[in-house]
Amino acid sequence: MADEPEQDIDLEDDSGAVIAAVGRQVRLWREAANMRAADLGAAIGYGENQVYKVEAGKRIPKPEFLDRADEVLGAGGKLAAMKKDVAEARYPKKVRDLAKLEADAVEMGAYAAGVVHGLLQTEEYARALYGERRPAFSEDQVERLVAARMARQSVFARQPAPLLTFVQEEATLRRPIGGRMVLRHQLEHLLEISALRHVEIQVMPTETEEHAGLAGSHRVLKLSDGTAVGHIEVQLTSRLISDPKEVQILEMRYGMIRAQALTPRLSRTFIEKLLGET
Repeated sequence: MADEPEQDIDLEDDSGAVIAAVGRQVRLWREAANMRAADLGAAIGYGENQVYKVEAGKRIPKPEFLDRADEVLGAGGKLAAMKKDVAEARYPKKVRDLAKLEADAVEMGAYAAGVVHGLLQTEEYARALYGERRPAFSEDQVERLVAARMARQSVFARQPAPLLTFVQEEATLRRPIGGRMVLRHQLEHLLEISALRHVEIQVMPTETEEHAGLAGSHRVLKLSDGTAVGHIEVQLTSRLISDPKEVQILEMRYGMIRAQALTPRLSRTFIEKLLGET
């Protein structure tokens, strides 16, 4: 436990200010308790160097760090109360922005051409996918990104439930990212998610001749205030689209893609067949 690495801060991310403020509070409470960093580390199961990095705002403290520090320093819940802010700051800014949009969406439609859509991925699939990135991510970066992706999937449990529709290219359901067992678990997960009443998953067969989605993956989110936004992500670019004319084009294309894909019922049968072959 003492040598367990915390997560590094991206200083260009606005989460840095939050983590710096949390670190200052930890230091102030430690000094008020007349404890050295080494003493605090020993009391909560962390190394002295990790305590210094947290206090300097260079590492993101885990929830258990704040819980233990709060208890040892007698902070009366003030340090533990910062866990929510820290939890949000653990994720990259673009992920937090997407999560906010998803939390406000009453309807979302997504077409995925390259891989299984992020909201549908299992943890092991996401980890294998991030492990393939080049230049390679560090282990801490992979864990941070996987955690962020899994946290966003809370959208499925929202109440009132938003309407969520997905169209997956057949190739994304055949590519064994992470190996055959990872793919099997991913296909099983798709069947579980598609059983939810507010979720529809469709498959675009490779043999389909007419295809309105050849320009690539995209999605459209309809928000609670009646507006709609689009989102596209390719290579090093993640772009939010708010211009009504451009959003309208994406909506039109997505509607055509859904019409050209297999129906949700036939798609379940298709996925079940793939699972039997995997």
